[in-house]
Amino acid sequence: MAVKKIKTVIKLNLPAGTATAAPPVGPALGQHGLPIMEFIKAYNERTAKLKGQIIPAVITVYVDRTFSFITKLPPVAAMIKKTLGLEKGGGKTGRESVGKLTKEQVTQIAKDKLGDLNTDSVEAAAKIIEGTAKSMGIDTE
Repeated sequence: MAVKKIKTVIKLNLPAGTATAAPPVGPALGQHGLPIMEFIKAYNERTAKLKGQIIPAVITVYVDRTFSFITKLPPVAAMIKKTLGLEKGGGKTGRESVGKLTKEQVTQIAKDKLGDLNTDSVEAAAKIIEGTAKSMGIDTE
């Protein structure tokens, strides 16, 4: 089998199961001449069970105007907000705390997200989660 030549890689954060051709999908794919509705249909089928979450997609565009894509887990910030039941993070980071994550919650999020992070260590992943939480105005134990 011949290896296809990659033209570019596009990363998009899209709502699971309900993506549409509206921005950011349409312009991002259209400029590379990709079939937008084909991608949307495939993405929505693949993420239908995760409705209500934001699921990142990494789309590999080939020179012959075909594509392949993989989906990842929701962003760490979204996982933290879901765990704590928050609508958004704090507006005054460092001065105002909007919640507190326990060590067990941090470890669980780190284990769930480990495949998408640039580490193989749960301890290092936990530090990444804690850093994200701190930037959102959330305290950790």
